Amino acid sequence: MEQKSWIISVNMGYGHQRTAFPLRELALGGDIINANNYQGIPRQDRNIWESTRTLYEAIAGFYRIPLIGKPIFGIFDKFQKIFDFYPKRDLSRPNFQLKQIISIIKSGWGRHLIQKLKIENEALKRNPPIITTFFTTAFMAEIFDYPGDIFCIVCDADISRTWAPLNPKISKIKYFAPTERVMERLMLYGVNPDNIIFSGYPLPVKNIGNEQMEILKEDLRQRILNLDPQKKYFEKYGNLIKANLGELPNSSRRQLTIMFSVGGAGAQREIGISIIRSLNQKIRSGLVKVVLSAGIKEKVKIYFEKAISALNFHQGVEILFENDIENYFRKFNSILRKTDILWTKPSELSFYSALGIPIIVSPPIGSQEEFNKRWLLKSGFGLTQENPKFTSQWLFDWLDKGYLAEAAMEGFVEGEKLGTLKIKEVITK
Repeated sequence: MEQKSWIISVNMGYGHQRTAFPLRELALGGDIINANNYQGIPRQDRNIWESTRTLYEAIAGFYRIPLIGKPIFGIFDKFQKIFDFYPKRDLSRPNFQLKQIISIIKSGWGRHLIQKLKIENEALKRNPPIITTFFTTAFMAEIFDYPGDIFCIVCDADISRTWAPLNPKISKIKYFAPTERVMERLMLYGVNPDNIIFSGYPLPVKNIGNEQMEILKEDLRQRILNLDPQKKYFEKYGNLIKANLGELPNSSRRQLTIMFSVGGAGAQREIGISIIRSLNQKIRSGLVKVVLSAGIKEKVKIYFEKAISALNFHQGVEILFENDIENYFRKFNSILRKTDILWTKPSELSFYSALGIPIIVSPPIGSQEEFNKRWLLKSGFGLTQENPKFTSQWLFDWLDKGYLAEAAMEGFVEGEKLGTLKIKEVITK
């Protein structure tokens, strides 16, 4: 029997909410709580969260401004810098950002949310675990003495000191780590190894199936055919494909499909337009389909619509947009099953490479995404984009040489695919 939990996220960008979404079946009442936007949140708490979100989106917007954008973003990014892993050393000393966060929490930020959960627990006559996708809410729960277990899901391939508590050796917070590097980082930051669980990232179960992964394997059988048109990868690694996927169909049921996904702040949307311009002829001939994922940002949707209209595309280019974040995630996950290549900055979507989807990596924004990019490239799950203006040339060279098929199989074979099921198993126990 599954133990229902308080699932807590924040609606700042997509990363934390996307991480929480596959766990909604564990959520009490079926709802994920957004710590910065729940019913009854005090105005002071809302204002602190809102100022944080506004600052982040403004800084992300600055990043696109020529000459001054990157230096301004760089100043902000220093506060969340991840230090080089080597040489291994004690990194438990709290950084400035962590001290500031703890200071604001101790002044009362988040107290109302935790007290609200405590009152709900009295009615339930038990203390369900908290599962949060953001370190700040985990700290709030601990500082304001939440009586149940506190779990924090890490949603990056490497993390700064800010993710670990002020006094990590005595903290009760337990971490679900998506990578071995995150496990090692947390230990260097002083977290008790008993409080670190290697789970993998929580991917959508509807894209996988059960532990035998029938849905994922069937989708990948179709995808590999599109990613290896000249059979270059199959010639060398046909036995690996058969061992993991069984016999492949004679031909794919669909055209090559690329999804370009814009981040929560709307950054890099211009890359999507460069892609469809370059692939103009291949789209019109029906060889390629492109999905431009605008998320829940209407401004981004309108930007895409204007460009598509100017280019006079009547088919072959689709915009993914929803007003509601959960509907967006559902539709995104559904379209992803028929997507062959995911083109995105190295956000939390980096972990979706484990679904056997090769990642074309657009430029990272910030220290954490730099480390996500390193992880993707070192693991062989993704490739750095070439100039988007010439996509029609280099992308099809990669396809003909089997590079993207190789990345897809690397992600599927080596990536952690069952994070959601592992997290559910831990919570149930």
